[in-house]
Amino acid sequence: MGGGHHRPTRAVYVSSLLFCLLLLKESFVSAQSVDPPDMAPTASPVSSPDLYQPSDSYLINCGSSEVKLDDGRIFKSDTEMSSHLSTNEDVQTKTDPIPDSAFTNSTPSSLMDLYKAARIFTSDSKYLFSVSVPGKHWIRLYFYPLRHEKYDLKTAIFTVQTDKYVLLQDFSMDDSKVVLKEYLVNATQHLSIVFKPKKDSFAFINALEIEGVPDEILSDSASSVPQGNTINGLSNIGLEVEYRLNMGGQTITPKNDTLARTWAPDEPYNTFPQGTEAVRGKNIKYRPENKMTRLVAPEMVYETADRMMSEAYAQTTVPNFNLSWAMSVDETFSYLIRMHFCDIVSKAKNELYFSVYINGLMGISRLDLTEKAGDLATAYYTDFVLNASSITNDSIVVQVGPIADSNSGKPNAILNGLEVMKMSNIADSFDGLYTVDGLYKGPESSNLKILAISGLALAFMAMFFLGVICVRWKKRPQDWQKKKNFSSWLLPIHGSKANYSSKKSSIFGSRKSKSGLSSVYSHDLGKLFTLNELQNATQTFNENTVIGVGGFGKVFVGTLEDGTKVAIKRGNHGSEQGINEFETEIEMLSKLRHRHLVSLIGFCDEDSEMILVYEYMANGPFRDHLYGRANKTTLTWKQRLEICIGAARGLHYLHTGATQGIIHRDVKTTNILLDENFVAKVSDFGLSKAAAMDQGHVSTAVKGSFGYLDPEYFRRQQLTEKSDVYSFGVVLFEVLCARPVICPGLPRDQVSLADWAMQWHKKGMVDQIVDPKIAGTICEGSLKKFTEAAEKCLAEYGVDRPSMGDVLWNLEYSLQLQEASSQIDESEDNTNFIGLEKRNETGESSPSPAEPPTTTTATDESDDSNVTLGSQVPFPDAANVQGR
Repeated sequence: MGGGHHRPTRAVYVSSLLFCLLLLKESFVSAQSVDPPDMAPTASPVSSPDLYQPSDSYLINCGSSEVKLDDGRIFKSDTEMSSHLSTNEDVQTKTDPIPDSAFTNSTPSSLMDLYKAARIFTSDSKYLFSVSVPGKHWIRLYFYPLRHEKYDLKTAIFTVQTDKYVLLQDFSMDDSKVVLKEYLVNATQHLSIVFKPKKDSFAFINALEIEGVPDEILSDSASSVPQGNTINGLSNIGLEVEYRLNMGGQTITPKNDTLARTWAPDEPYNTFPQGTEAVRGKNIKYRPENKMTRLVAPEMVYETADRMMSEAYAQTTVPNFNLSWAMSVDETFSYLIRMHFCDIVSKAKNELYFSVYINGLMGISRLDLTEKAGDLATAYYTDFVLNASSITNDSIVVQVGPIADSNSGKPNAILNGLEVMKMSNIADSFDGLYTVDGLYKGPESSNLKILAISGLALAFMAMFFLGVICVRWKKRPQDWQKKKNFSSWLLPIHGSKANYSSKKSSIFGSRKSKSGLSSVYSHDLGKLFTLNELQNATQTFNENTVIGVGGFGKVFVGTLEDGTKVAIKRGNHGSEQGINEFETEIEMLSKLRHRHLVSLIGFCDEDSEMILVYEYMANGPFRDHLYGRANKTTLTWKQRLEICIGAARGLHYLHTGATQGIIHRDVKTTNILLDENFVAKVSDFGLSKAAAMDQGHVSTAVKGSFGYLDPEYFRRQQLTEKSDVYSFGVVLFEVLCARPVICPGLPRDQVSLADWAMQWHKKGMVDQIVDPKIAGTICEGSLKKFTEAAEKCLAEYGVDRPSMGDVLWNLEYSLQLQEASSQIDESEDNTNFIGLEKRNETGESSPSPAEPPTTTTATDESDDSNVTLGSQVPFPDAANVQGR
């Protein structure tokens, strides 16, 4: 009995033990059965936040208790983390629940709990965090205007900033929607988040997170748009995430992203959904050799895509049908645009070719995904920088479209993901032009400095003026009483009075002035033409007299009453766009006199017209003689050198010889004009800037012509004389190769002339890209010295580039070498010349340019600085020139 009694008891114990062991085994096996990352069929079980442990991680729920999200992250109460919070008050509010209308369709439900509480600040307050590993850090700020019995959070106005960056300037919540602001900034030893309420207002924050970011998610360089130059130094720039879209898929929540990012669906931004088809793929691959990991973007981004619906493409009557996404942005900022691709639609490699456009500008002319990514279903991304000057209507439009002449596969295009990030501006701000110290960095900042010292400046000017009068009074001529007025000898007049109009009766009449120059008319600005005079000169602006079209307007050739032939540049009628360029051109040219700079005859500012009058340049823009115009005579190498030397002298005078250094800002072959003797003159000063001698640079929005833009100026928005040097380096290679500076239809490595030429120069084979029309006429030594000068001009950083004076010296040396080689007996075998062709084999003669003057300093008044007004002036803009 006793034994029988114990046997069932032992069986129960053994069974229980076996059952527990079985459960333990199942749990262990289950825990080990998760597919490793490389074997995962889908992204969901793989892309979890615990795959990446940030070096720094501060997750704070402000004004309330701890919150745990479904992705496993825990937001601690800032009350518990009081050591990070510096404030003299403890004002909190919370609510439960928040209405559904406060959330957007893309707001993850897991984040909703972070908006249910807030901390309110009535004075400057700060969160301070230690940084263990210096580098890029996420800053995510959560805002929602909760109800409070005393404070109406919808009326709060405040600024949020870090140690270096202004994140939000005078921020307010104009509706009852949740707001998530996400930034990527550099941090060193510590990172502070400072809240500054506006006077008589307050600030608030619902939640914030600070997390270290892996280096591989941000490249230091990107392609400029249109495609051409490479922009470097992006790691030193702060970024704000404006849009992060998952094409063809649903919202990707932080739970399914390694870095806790949210990816919204693209439908709200798709401008042609009826022509778009969502597709899915699987088994996405990442290639480490392409610096691609799941940290860049999770598999779920690459598993879905939008492609062109084949039926829509077949039915459309527009041959350049593209998939398009439009997003609203602040057009005063530049943007980093990242596009994610993965070929999940092709059956074989090299079947899918398409082009990428941003704001109508070419990003990639012929993208073969499998070539770039390395295989089908392989993740790949590419970055672009879009400058603020290329943004219109406060929007960015991203497009992908097929290549109509593709010989393989059906025409199509795809996009898997898109990120649009605002780049911090010159004030290290994402919202306005004030620095963290409250300093204004806008275009008028120099004017504010002038106003601050205006009283002292006026006093010195008055003393100087009185001194001049005293000196001139002592030197007055004996017959000074017979002069019409004392100003003719006492006051310095810039230029010859004989050339100025005496018709001043109508200047201050009822005519409508567009720029206001008429009302402050000065002799120094040149002759003030009446509109009737210029209409008579151009047969009422007859289209048959048009000789060029540019960004400012059309250029007409005209003949004045005295028979003088002139070029008349007329601004687009009724447009306010060119007033600044109109005024700048007049003010600059009225102060400059140099053999190799255009001279302004006068202007017309009547009846809302903006018209500039120059001398007529018989041989037009330099570019027309290099390529693009079949009827133009080919310039010899010696002629090209002399023209480059003339242009260099003009720029050297601008930089060093003018009263105040001047930066041209738009140096290109269409702004180098040639007179009847092929003497070069630099033209078009509408974008020019006076150099800030005390700072060495001018802080200004980037303007100019693509292909010629200095990458350092593009990146830092700080204009220097070396920006002109870079542009002139591009001109030199353009002269040598006789091809456009940007050719979107060529393979990517040939699109930018500067990059292409530098590649050949590094190989020591620059002779292979010389214009075939002159290849056999160039002395080897002359070519070497010329290309050395061009290569130095294109240095990545301005400090490494030569001055225009040094460039001029090298060009003159190159000319001397060419002239010396030409003295060799023509009957000898010219083995020291490049190529097989010889000059003038056709027997054709070309106009011989005037011999350039001997080398002088930029301020040599006896040579280059004397120009008679009313003799000759060019037309700065030629036909078929890309507008600024």
